[in-house]
Amino acid sequence: MFQTWSDLLFLHWQIDPAQIAARIPDRLSVDLHDGKTYLGLVPFFMQKVRPRFLPAVPWLSNFLELNVRAYVHDEHGRPGVWFFSLDCDQPIAVEMARRFFHLPYQHARMSAEGTNYRCQRKGRSEDAVFDYSCGENLRTAEPGSLEFFLLERYLLFSESRSGKIHYGQVHHEPYRYSEAKVPAMSTAPIEWEGFQVEGPPVSALASPGVPVEIHPLGTVKPG
Repeated sequence: MFQTWSDLLFLHWQIDPAQIAARIPDRLSVDLHDGKTYLGLVPFFMQKVRPRFLPAVPWLSNFLELNVRAYVHDEHGRPGVWFFSLDCDQPIAVEMARRFFHLPYQHARMSAEGTNYRCQRKGRSEDAVFDYSCGENLRTAEPGSLEFFLLERYLLFSESRSGKIHYGQVHHEPYRYSEAKVPAMSTAPIEWEGFQVEGPPVSALASPGVPVEIHPLGTVKPG
């Protein structure tokens, strides 16, 4: 598949690795940076989503998403992302991602005006609201830095109902990012997943986005 991820906000809080380890499959391990790990909250636009060789369809190919994610690696040491939830306002995309990618997508009402996002998950009364701005001096993350650890992830992992661990590879140019100014944010999506974080995020980054190529799912073989 091809798609474009646009106007991304990356908010991260440090969290006890044991909390993540208790919520991921046994065959995955928590990924650490300088002995620490992080829980991320990422609202953004999904645009021009389409299968290879087919055109984008405006009413189906463009939608909003907000995910709660952590950082893991498999038995072969490959780093990737584990999603605890992915809120989305395109019902067809939600059902397809659940079925074909084994990802915990959630139906939600979402809206955006520029970089002001609003998300209300189905069955929840509270709105999650985010307002931010991206700086003008964009750069790419240095390998080994915390920014590189949080941003440059090219595998996602998921677990099917049968217990198999799957991986999906993505390809894109490195993110160009800046520190984000965030006058309004909500931790409600994190709390919906049973986690608690306190205080401001330790990292708040923004990127105008990247075109992305999505590869078919594979199955993680035992190490």
